[in-house]
Amino acid sequence: MSMTMAEKILAKAAGKKESEAGEIVMANIDVAMTHDLTGPLSVESFEKIGTPEVWDPEKIVIVFDHQVPADSLDAANNHQVMRQFVKEQGIKNFYDVREGVCHQVLPEKGHVVPGEVIVGTDSHTCTHGALGAFSTGIGSTDMAMVFSTGQLWFKVPETIRFEIEGTLGDYVYAKDVVLNIIGQIGADGATYKACEFGGETVKEMSVSDRMVLCNMAIEMGGKTGLVEPDEKTLNYVNARSNKTYEVMKSDMDAPSMETMHIDVNDLEPQIACPHHVDNVKPVSDVDGIEIDQIFLGSCTNGRISDLRTAAKILKGKQVADGVRMLVIPASREVYTKALDEGLMNTFVDAGALVTNPCCGPCLGGHVGLLGPGEVSLSTSNRNFRGRQGSPEAEVYLSSAAVAAASALTGKITDPRGI
Repeated sequence: MSMTMAEKILAKAAGKKESEAGEIVMANIDVAMTHDLTGPLSVESFEKIGTPEVWDPEKIVIVFDHQVPADSLDAANNHQVMRQFVKEQGIKNFYDVREGVCHQVLPEKGHVVPGEVIVGTDSHTCTHGALGAFSTGIGSTDMAMVFSTGQLWFKVPETIRFEIEGTLGDYVYAKDVVLNIIGQIGADGATYKACEFGGETVKEMSVSDRMVLCNMAIEMGGKTGLVEPDEKTLNYVNARSNKTYEVMKSDMDAPSMETMHIDVNDLEPQIACPHHVDNVKPVSDVDGIEIDQIFLGSCTNGRISDLRTAAKILKGKQVADGVRMLVIPASREVYTKALDEGLMNTFVDAGALVTNPCCGPCLGGHVGLLGPGEVSLSTSNRNFRGRQGSPEAEVYLSSAAVAAASALTGKITDPRGI
């Protein structure tokens, strides 16, 4: 029986030879992740179940990233709850306030390998499919059941494969590709489907770029994002993890797979406009809109490649008067690399504010919130009303290149003209 990658991974996790879309399977979980914001409810629900010990403390990963360091008494209390849980349950894979955003930290620390089933109490857990794992977000009460049993049921999803072909032009990146796809199919165009990204364009992308694609699968309704593992994947994984794994790839004749062809040869930088991620326009359509804040960071575009791109544009120049630019590396590893390469000097000299690795203003829960009537250009993944502060503010989404170019002019700017 021909199967997609998602079907193969879930079949293995359920102890079956095969599975098909629409089938309900009980899957063994390989990695369970929670963080400081959603973790306390998972712990509370786990304690109500009454199981004295988690099923496997080695397979649980806890990351503090959303409100770090604690910005309120509630946040401080959440941190205390999770630290106590870690101590009581003997959880070794605990990353306190210093390490960075969960979706960057897990692959960096070797917790993600091909062929596994990974769940996290965060919707952008689908990021890890870039390494060939079936990875998806779940609720806090579902996570309590995973803590207790190590299993969770899934409806096996259908797959929509985006066959991406062509050569990306100057200052056009993976973020532009995925925004363009979301704009084409809509926020519900891939509801409960595995979004598989393939084609020659994806083969040329780095692992970091593939993470961008998979990270935003949820923004088109997807259950997970996936890229089939290749030599780049295995080099990344083998350098970071000592876990054994099995590479799985889709059979192209799998009956549950739908294919959509995407040509990126003439693609220009893309912008998601307020207040929906699928409200996507080419940068030429929104060029000149004035902005108050730039946010360079998040689990979508806070990696070292993004910081390098932005620093190249900003070097020797100044952020425009009246514009606040926040630079927030996705992890301590990224932060350290940026320091070693002198990128942080470039940002600070240009007038940007650099903060510790964390989610920052992405969720509207920490630094850099927007006031009424303010406009933000953000490299993050969501621009819903009120997402980054006031419900009367507006958020546009872009690549790191557009963000850096726009910081120099104080308005949305095509980086190809800088």
